[in-house]
Amino acid sequence: MTRLDLTAVRALEERSFNAWPALQTVLFNGWLFRLAGGYTKRANSVNAAEPGASFKGVRDAAEAFYGRHGLPAVFRLSPLAPPEADRTLADAGYALFDPTQVACASLAAAARHPSVSISTEPSPAWLEGITAASGVNSRQDGLHRAMVRSIALPCAFATLHEQGGAIGFGLAVLDRGVVGLYDIVVEPARRGRGHGRALTCALMDWGREEGASSAYLQVREQNEAARRLYAGLGFEDSYRYHYRVPGWHG
Repeated sequence: MTRLDLTAVRALEERSFNAWPALQTVLFNGWLFRLAGGYTKRANSVNAAEPGASFKGVRDAAEAFYGRHGLPAVFRLSPLAPPEADRTLADAGYALFDPTQVACASLAAAARHPSVSISTEPSPAWLEGITAASGVNSRQDGLHRAMVRSIALPCAFATLHEQGGAIGFGLAVLDRGVVGLYDIVVEPARRGRGHGRALTCALMDWGREEGASSAYLQVREQNEAARRLYAGLGFEDSYRYHYRVPGWHG
């Protein structure tokens, strides 16, 4: 998308909602209120579901909704959200947080690293390994497992092995000919050695074998190492989103 195409943005946004499902979703005048017990901003935020959806009444409804569930109202603002949403939230003291790029790449044949295994179901070892590598706490672990198991589309669960142990993990979700890459993580002590590239290539290769023609992922703008990795694999920025959170958010 050299010129911002809101139809294409909407298609990728829909895919991302499907790939990382909230445990509960409420529709409100063209917006989605996503809820998953507070685990990840993506699954616990307000999102525009269609281009230019009116922001009238959304902030008040969201604050009441999330307050009822003991959570702050977090807004994820993609190009589908009208400019007034960002201005209104900024004026109300909502801080800008985690600017992120959605990047896309075409899929070409690539050799899968022999140390990466792919399963179409999340094994107990994969679930345990990815939560440990990501530093997920015991409360979040249950939410993470429930969310992973609620994915209704074809999935690939990648595990990278080194010296007999699992040290890296990743998830891919196939939707309408496009594969989304999520949760690519390597044990902290093993990072910076090309393992993330091996996992990404394996998941892209799986997507190609399953008939996908392109891949997308979401990467924080401040994560320069990941952005260099993905650019080297052909990913180009398609559009940006950011969050607005009430007050300071750590």
